[in-house]
Amino acid sequence: MALLTRLSEAYIEAGCDEVGRGCLCGPVVAAAVILKEGFQSDIINDSKKLSAKQRAELDLFIRENALDYAITELPAEYIDKHNILNASIEAMHRSLDKLHTRPELILVDGNRFHPYHFIPHRCIVKGDSKLMSIACASILAKNYRDNLMIQLHEEFPQYGWNKNMGYPTKTHREALKKYGATPYHRKSFRLDYNDE
Repeated sequence: MALLTRLSEAYIEAGCDEVGRGCLCGPVVAAAVILKEGFQSDIINDSKKLSAKQRAELDLFIRENALDYAITELPAEYIDKHNILNASIEAMHRSLDKLHTRPELILVDGNRFHPYHFIPHRCIVKGDSKLMSIACASILAKNYRDNLMIQLHEEFPQYGWNKNMGYPTKTHREALKKYGATPYHRKSFRLDYNDE
């Protein structure tokens, strides 16, 4: 099914999405994207449905062809202090703060959001597979976070972050049992897998 380019013709729309909510370590990353009129792509989709090569190519395409975009990361310490839902929404708010173009309608992937500067918002479940601007935000956020986790893997290669990106795979859980948590791990998440 083709993605909708816009929800409304009347407003400047910013699509927002985040990545990394279910990870045990690393930041949560959010992006906000405003598309130019006439922006079109037959390949853009939910970032999870694309290969790493496709995401990398589309990341460049979006950066070059969007009207405006911004990306924000919030570290594990922030997540531990404010919880992952609030950190995800705050990362989206900070991305919106960075935009040079002020949106008139905010489109959010998922079902939760906090009001932002009296600008109307719509939460759309699975929005990254329905609306182009949200899908673009999901691609920018995922590409940014994956590249970051590949860099962090160089520092702590035993956890397999270059493949699992910080999600609780068997390799990651086994490494936590053997080596314990790193400074990048979220202390508020379950990290003790010794009782399995």
